Amino acid sequence: MDELYPPISPHAAGMLDVGDGHRIYCEQAGNPDGKPVVVLHGGPGAGVAPLSRQHFDPDVYRVILFDQRGAGKSTPSITDPDVDLSANTLWHLVGDMEKIREKLEIERWQLFGGSWGSTLALAYAETHPERVAEIVLRGVFTARQSEIDWLYRGGASHLFPAEWADYLAPIPRERRDDPLAAYHELVYHPERAVREHASICWSAWEGAIVSLVPQKGFRREYADPTFACAFARIALHYFMNNSWLEDGQLIRDAGKLANIPGVIVQGRYDAVCPPITAYELHRAWGKSRLELLDTAGHAVNETGVLAALRAATDGFRP
Repeated sequence: MDELYPPISPHAAGMLDVGDGHRIYCEQAGNPDGKPVVVLHGGPGAGVAPLSRQHFDPDVYRVILFDQRGAGKSTPSITDPDVDLSANTLWHLVGDMEKIREKLEIERWQLFGGSWGSTLALAYAETHPERVAEIVLRGVFTARQSEIDWLYRGGASHLFPAEWADYLAPIPRERRDDPLAAYHELVYHPERAVREHASICWSAWEGAIVSLVPQKGFRREYADPTFACAFARIALHYFMNNSWLEDGQLIRDAGKLANIPGVIVQGRYDAVCPPITAYELHRAWGKSRLELLDTAGHAVNETGVLAALRAATDGFRP
């Protein structure tokens, strides 16, 4: 079995006014009359990825993708130095999903999300469980303080010491006790050159550790200024505000998913989102199945990840 379905193009695309001055880019692919699934991208600022359409049988799935507030083609862009961030929170994104669902006249849909996309999927499902048919998650992230500290305050440095030194390089030595706070100041600095350099260094850290075996392609992608500026600015806005969650809230409230079947695909050697989070979520969510892959890291193209995701979506076909 192929790991992905063949590439497909959207058959519908446009902008949805969701209020607060925000317009969200949305697209649909696959069967217009098929089973609806909404794809939740990572980041939170990564934006829609064309490959995400290929996880689903296009003959039976109606695939909905959208750029979250500030990301991709949605406006206003997070890269605008004067952008108002007061209406860009996790709960605004949950509300946007409901507006998309209602606009498309969908009763219930499958949720599909990786990394930050799993955070948004869980927040939505725990708020609107009656609207969720199934959930497929990859590389689980729930925005707990321990997860943030692991990635951005030194935990993962024990595995990638040279890359961590590069991550710390833009930060004055007296500010390195809290790299997250220091980076937040840098990526929102009034000088463009300072913002861009900091954003690239922030983003390049994740690009260096996202795969089990470091890949130059990821390093280039994450260090691209256009990608890095959106990726860093949105992420730091969210993580400095605890993603508007109580610590541990999404796992604590996983009982609300009791009637929703799901699959969690997790790399055992995921250095971005270590598997302890996926395991604890699985234990708290009675109807989930955990696929722990012994030869995978965080990236979607790691060994076995694409096949496991396709098996999950195929298993939920009508």
